[in-house]
Amino acid sequence: MKKIGLIAKTVFLTVFVFAACEKSEEPFVDLIEGTYVGTLTDNVGLKGGSTSKIIEEAFAEITKIRKGIIEVHLYNVKLDTTFMLDYYEDMDSINVCLTGDEFENMYGHMLGRGHMSGGMMNDMRNDETEWVHHLNDEHQEGDEHFGGFDMQNHTFRYRFNLLDGGISKEFQFEGQKE
Repeated sequence: MKKIGLIAKTVFLTVFVFAACEKSEEPFVDLIEGTYVGTLTDNVGLKGGSTSKIIEEAFAEITKIRKGIIEVHLYNVKLDTTFMLDYYEDMDSINVCLTGDEFENMYGHMLGRGHMSGGMMNDMRNDETEWVHHLNDEHQEGDEHFGGFDMQNHTFRYRFNLLDGGISKEFQFEGQKE
């Protein structure tokens, strides 16, 4: 009986140690999930071509959907929108990029080379981060990007456009993780 108890304890400890030591496939992604509290800036056009900025409190809930894709639910008292972004590690940051049809509409071509939804085809060079690899394989010189996560300061920023009555409005969210 003591032998069975000893074997059971050994098996339990072995499983516990291996589970505790298991390295996460995407350690940064676990750190970016959560709620960010910050401001949403709305650039409003005025007569004469000048603009003013309306700044309001806003929240962004970040959820990992699957490897390479996050969902961003951004809301405040005037706005409630949800969108998907591909994410790529870049040293102490995680940068984001449009995904699927939004990528094609922005840049004029589809994601290719197996990088759909942030996936990689194991063709990265040793000196490349996921972000640099994405830029090298998927973008042309001058392509614009709209934000990401600063892992040292636990912040998220993202600039985006929404249609309001046929008029495109630009917003920028900047927030700190709770």
